[in-house]
Amino acid sequence: MSVMTMPTTSLYPARAGKRLLTAEDVWKLPRVGAPAASPDGTLLAVTVTTYDLETNQSRGRIWLVPTDPAAANDAARGPRALTSSELSSADPAFSPDGRRLAFTRKVEGGGAGASARAAQLHVMPLDGGEAQKLTDLPLGVFDPTWLPDGSGIVFGALLIKGHLTPAATKAEIERRDKDPVKAHVTEDRLYRFWDTWLTTGEVPHLFLYDFASNAARDLTPNSTTWFDWMDMSGQYDIAPDGGEVAYAGVFFDDKRSLVRTGVYVVATKDGEPQCLTTDHPGDDMRPRYTPDGKAIVYGMQQDPLFYADRVRLMRYDRASRAHAPLLDDWDLSPMHWEFTGEGALAFEAEESGRVCAFTLKPGAAPKRVVDGGSIGGLTPVAGGRLAYSRQTLVEAPELHVSPIAGGGGRQLTHFTDAALDGVSLGEVREMQFEGAYGETVQMFVVLPPGHQAGKKYPLVQVIHGGPHGISADAFHYRWNGQLFAAPGYVAALVNFQGSTSWGQDFAKRIQGGWGDRPFTDVMKATDVLIASGLVDETKMAAAGGSYGGYMASWIEGNTDRFKCIVNHAGVYDLLSQYASDVTQGRAQSMGGEPWDGIEVIDKWNPARYAKGFTTPMLVLHGERDYRVPVTQGLECYGVLKAKGVPARLVYFPDENHWILKPRNSLLWYREVHGWLKRWLG
Repeated sequence: MSVMTMPTTSLYPARAGKRLLTAEDVWKLPRVGAPAASPDGTLLAVTVTTYDLETNQSRGRIWLVPTDPAAANDAARGPRALTSSELSSADPAFSPDGRRLAFTRKVEGGGAGASARAAQLHVMPLDGGEAQKLTDLPLGVFDPTWLPDGSGIVFGALLIKGHLTPAATKAEIERRDKDPVKAHVTEDRLYRFWDTWLTTGEVPHLFLYDFASNAARDLTPNSTTWFDWMDMSGQYDIAPDGGEVAYAGVFFDDKRSLVRTGVYVVATKDGEPQCLTTDHPGDDMRPRYTPDGKAIVYGMQQDPLFYADRVRLMRYDRASRAHAPLLDDWDLSPMHWEFTGEGALAFEAEESGRVCAFTLKPGAAPKRVVDGGSIGGLTPVAGGRLAYSRQTLVEAPELHVSPIAGGGGRQLTHFTDAALDGVSLGEVREMQFEGAYGETVQMFVVLPPGHQAGKKYPLVQVIHGGPHGISADAFHYRWNGQLFAAPGYVAALVNFQGSTSWGQDFAKRIQGGWGDRPFTDVMKATDVLIASGLVDETKMAAAGGSYGGYMASWIEGNTDRFKCIVNHAGVYDLLSQYASDVTQGRAQSMGGEPWDGIEVIDKWNPARYAKGFTTPMLVLHGERDYRVPVTQGLECYGVLKAKGVPARLVYFPDENHWILKPRNSLLWYREVHGWLKRWLG
């Protein structure tokens, strides 16, 4: 196949070391969370999580990090641990006067009952002294935020529908534990999500802990809405005068039979929550008050059937109750926005396979101020700065700080240096080529450590999920490009059409044709690498998870050019994928419904191409995967075995769509590397 290629860029040079990167190395890495900034801008508080491979457990510890790079990188003045290594702590938040830190902590072995094992709200003085425990709620707490005057702390906590007091929730938990019947009964369209049954009724409420009365009060006592199921943190904001809280809540739109997210407000003194966006077409998210308190900025999606629909920024005027666009003509999609002390809006956005930082001032276009690699946890810092974690394909996440005006960042922490000391890493290149239908497509290519020019190596195509996501310039813990390259392979990470970060059209053009453009893009990327002389075309493999697993099954039935395939949590049968947790938008993404348009569904259904199955496949899946139910993997494996195709099944009874437990992850990597070695050598 003739493919037009474009110039190749060497992003990161190889790093020589004494040994190759292993999965054990990745699990020894301290994982650096999102920073919280002190009011005066001199300190960051950050949770650093470490893992114990013997106990298979994680533990978070809060560190204080100077924002001055010279101090942060000085042995005497650098980062210091604030909380104990014996107890797991997270969610740090500075008090408005900067003298105390609120956080959540799990008290292990603290007695019987759910509340003894759940994270509770604590406050610790920063000038010395012990942490004070403030709550004892049955399902724990999350995401504390101080009132602007320091008189109290707002936080989230789960309660059970129909039992919407802490005492009633505790009693219901105890009753359920004793009840031998564990059946789930529902008439809801959305009845489970990711790895959780929603029929059990847990919903988040916002509480206010008041220091004057030393008591917590439920601000949303009758609420049955949910926050974002994947990440409940960052879903609310407090008005500058402390009189109101705005939050994003999930509800069911009965008129359109859709699950939607709306923006709600509730008074901190007393009152019922009110939804500000009931008549909007799609999801509304992440409300943030303007510094003067006159308005609320939030994100809005227009298409409720396309989960990757780009986010528009909107402004709600609290006096006139009018909604107006703030940023609605930008082709990228803002994320995690916060106001800076200077009144600008700072936010993250995916761009060309990276995650960059942008600022937005009234009347101006977004300005990119941090680029290169992938950032997260973007946090404004007093003094005109931004703090964030940054990672690349050769660097694990660490904290950095940059001027809001732009001009380059400075690294503040080195938590991961020791774990990566002496490890060899491969050179990373970026390539562009002509993909399906003449479109330009990008990929990252990780060369094996010790790569020799002119020598051809086995190829592993690492295909990302979504499909509307990216193979980013990032140190992925579960699909690590360097780990795939370490045994001596070229790892290719193609951002095929359908990927995000190249605009709305690029992401949406594969709707109704999952197996079309992405398959051609991956095949053309393979041809580019063969033509470049980097890879041995007789020793090639394809590996993917979720949608990448769909593509693994599609490749299985539509080409025999790969020696083996790895299929993790992959969609195999588009019809039986209706057992998935979220089914709205199926007609758009798959080309039709089972009762209307089944011909198009069949056209792109891997299960309909079993006649072409000949390539050895490793199938991995988790029992608690409700996004791609485990039967998808079992069915694929069963067909392969019945047909006589070499296949191997790795089944995790205690994992969801992702493999998250350390020792399970080590097994996952052993199986994947073993399968590749078996067929590629």
